[in-house]
Amino acid sequence: MNLRQVFVSVLLFGVAGLLLFMYLQAWIEEQHTESGKKLQQQTINQDFTLQPPGMPREALWSRSAPVSLSKHEMAVSSSKHWQGKADPFSVVAASLVSQLPDQQKTSESPLSWFRGVYLPPALHPLNKTLVKGNKWKDVDSTQEKRRSFLHDFCKKYNSRKKLQTHLVHLVSRIYVEDRHKVLYCEVPKAGCSNWKRVLMVLSGLATSAHNISHDDVHYGKHLRKLDSYDLKGIYTRLNMYTKFIFVRDPLERLVSAFRDKFEHPNSYYHPVFGKAIIKKYRHNADEEALKTGSGVQFKEFIQYLLDSHRPVGMDIHWEQVSKLCYPCLINYDFIGKFETLEEDANYFLQLVGAPAYLKFPKFKDRHSSDERTSAEVVRQYLKELSKEERQLTYDFYYLDYLMFNYTSPSV
Repeated sequence: MNLRQVFVSVLLFGVAGLLLFMYLQAWIEEQHTESGKKLQQQTINQDFTLQPPGMPREALWSRSAPVSLSKHEMAVSSSKHWQGKADPFSVVAASLVSQLPDQQKTSESPLSWFRGVYLPPALHPLNKTLVKGNKWKDVDSTQEKRRSFLHDFCKKYNSRKKLQTHLVHLVSRIYVEDRHKVLYCEVPKAGCSNWKRVLMVLSGLATSAHNISHDDVHYGKHLRKLDSYDLKGIYTRLNMYTKFIFVRDPLERLVSAFRDKFEHPNSYYHPVFGKAIIKKYRHNADEEALKTGSGVQFKEFIQYLLDSHRPVGMDIHWEQVSKLCYPCLINYDFIGKFETLEEDANYFLQLVGAPAYLKFPKFKDRHSSDERTSAEVVRQYLKELSKEERQLTYDFYYLDYLMFNYTSPSV
């Protein structure tokens, strides 16, 4: 065999080897894709199937609950505190956790993403066994309408949306009270200070909500947030605990936040937000205003809010509720409103078996001499804006208006 034949033979052998490698790689990728599709379909079929008629809830749970939960925990319908049934979102998350190595289960960094999961979860009835008397009949009727409205809204507008959000971010605003098994998503300027006082009393950290100062409520770090738990702790509580949220008319909440943070001395909001807002949106700003950040006008604040290139980021006090609490991803069992705060709150306390002496506080947390931010007060502030600015501000909170069935303002 001459040199040329040897060269051709080696070349042909190399080409054949390359073709074989390419074929094997394509085959492996195809098998991996098919396996992934089957696993995803199995996950959706098993964990997101609504309860078949006549099938006991315990049977459904035994099929899809995380293996680390006890039989007693799976029999959630017997718990006097637990309000909703297992959210499909939480169930699929929990089932995925059960497949993780032990080291990952106890990690403080939960699974980053859950893809291919369709929402919203199913709507389940409230447990009202602890409610006494007929005085709450009207409040209960209103509550059921709110729950049904939000569920229908999420089903209509979110029915084909996939969960693409970091789990820790989803639960980062949720406070935990283990004694009465409740989860509270904090919405600033919607009674959150007094709600945290109530949670401290429920947990045994205080005997009266009236004795807890503003600083203790917000800076004392007495209450744990859901994102401080490991994977098992997060999923168990999402499944077992009563989840509640209190909301407020979006523009009333916005104006209330502006008045609180910018019309009173504030050692954080003036230098951090005020200085940046005045520097960018006030023409010919004087040196004192640029130095202190005090005296921000409502129109300047709205310019900052609507700016896609804000000089300083968003803040929870004026962030949309849809981005704070994710009401279409987390199935809240109770939806209270600031407009009916006292009666909603006291009804909720009955639902979860709070002590009879505990009533929701009526006092205003700060600036008690100021007039409360009402619809009329909001109208006065909106007069400072152009028609276009008013419309854009409403558009900014459009989803919150829709989700919670608030009447759109006449802008």
